[in-house]
Amino acid sequence: MTPDTVRVLIADDQAMVRQGFTVLLDAEPGIRVVGQAEDGHAALARCAELAPDVVLMDIRMPGLGGIDATRRLKESGDPAVKVLVLTTFDLDEYVYEALRAGASGFLLKDASAAELAHAVRVVAAGEALLAPSVTRRLIAEFARLPGTPSVPPGRAADLTERETEVLALVARGLSNAEIAARLVVAEQTVKTHVSRILVKLGLRDRTQAAVFAYESRLVHPA
Repeated sequence: MTPDTVRVLIADDQAMVRQGFTVLLDAEPGIRVVGQAEDGHAALARCAELAPDVVLMDIRMPGLGGIDATRRLKESGDPAVKVLVLTTFDLDEYVYEALRAGASGFLLKDASAAELAHAVRVVAAGEALLAPSVTRRLIAEFARLPGTPSVPPGRAADLTERETEVLALVARGLSNAEIAARLVVAEQTVKTHVSRILVKLGLRDRTQAAVFAYESRLVHPA
């Protein structure tokens, strides 16, 4: 295993799912499954032991579920571990809560081998898995639900006009390259804006930035 190999932990209460994903990912170059966990408690223990780069986290598990496990993992202070949530339904209401808890994206359990490997690589690279239209639809759908807390607008006021514009495009699922083309600027300029946005808002990644944009009503669901 080379130093740049993406190390993956699979957390799911179904042994067949864990084994199936292990076989698919171990067949991919540059990806290695280093461990499995049957619930959230085991996932946290394996993370401390194995230090994976990415955790494939099932939402619904007995004992400690995926949402609470994701929240505890992020609160542990190790930003290097990225969480990719696994779900059976693309509009599972719990997925939105998992994104708010710190997950970097989500993946349907019936995803193809190519989609699974792509998702792992994207999340491992520090990007949010927000490009698929289904993800944008999910965020938009649950941002409009009654009872969704609205983020105090004070932090958004710290953003410049351009940063606010970039944040809105991030929330709509555009990549840095797509944002650069839309605004007619260099891609590196967009990366700089995104980095400043995260620092100013005290957020971990693009996924949290997208959730913030919807909850603070900077972006309104279509």
